[in-house]
Amino acid sequence: MALTLYAHPFSSYCQKVLIALYENETSFEFRMLSPDEPQNTEELARLWPFRRFPVLVDGDRALSEASIIIEHLSLHHPGPVSLLPDDPRAALEVRFMDRFFDLYVSTPQQKLVLDSLRPADQRDPYGVAEAEKMFDTAYQWLDEKMRDREWAAGEDFSLADCAAAPALFYADWTYPIDPGFANVHAYRQQLLQRPSFARAVEEARPYRSLFPLGAPERD
Repeated sequence: MALTLYAHPFSSYCQKVLIALYENETSFEFRMLSPDEPQNTEELARLWPFRRFPVLVDGDRALSEASIIIEHLSLHHPGPVSLLPDDPRAALEVRFMDRFFDLYVSTPQQKLVLDSLRPADQRDPYGVAEAEKMFDTAYQWLDEKMRDREWAAGEDFSLADCAAAPALFYADWTYPIDPGFANVHAYRQQLLQRPSFARAVEEARPYRSLFPLGAPERD
């Protein structure tokens, strides 16, 4: 049964799933979510009334939430790159690091971006300050964690790195990583050189004008 992914290439959580698909060269049909293709947005709403994406359709199942989609792919459409270890203890570390990037990097990143879209008199300076504090803590914590690791959860590329790649990519645009966090910068560059993420970055390049804070002239 063919897989169908409802997504937008510039979305960080869509990129997270695309990395997993590209890692294993998994075949799928891409349904672009944009004003130019309203039928796809209508289909998304029928599949998932919250209208959040990505959504993956596999036969008669519609799956939402990027981490769940990747775990589903690992179970039902495995490939040569195992994104979740068989050993439950190792898998727990992968899942923990996946949650770290979603909750403590992607979440404050989205807070700053969404706040910039609000009318000036409706912005949330306290919430922005809290998000910036979270960034500072997350970058420092990650710099220590990556001191002796090649990938987010150890020696092997995993679900955690699928989460890390777009999270750190956009986070450094939004709240630049301090130059002193050399391990975080090195890890971010390593992710950018991974073919699966490099492909996702290139596919999203035409949409950089959509970034509310202005995309930098790099990456």
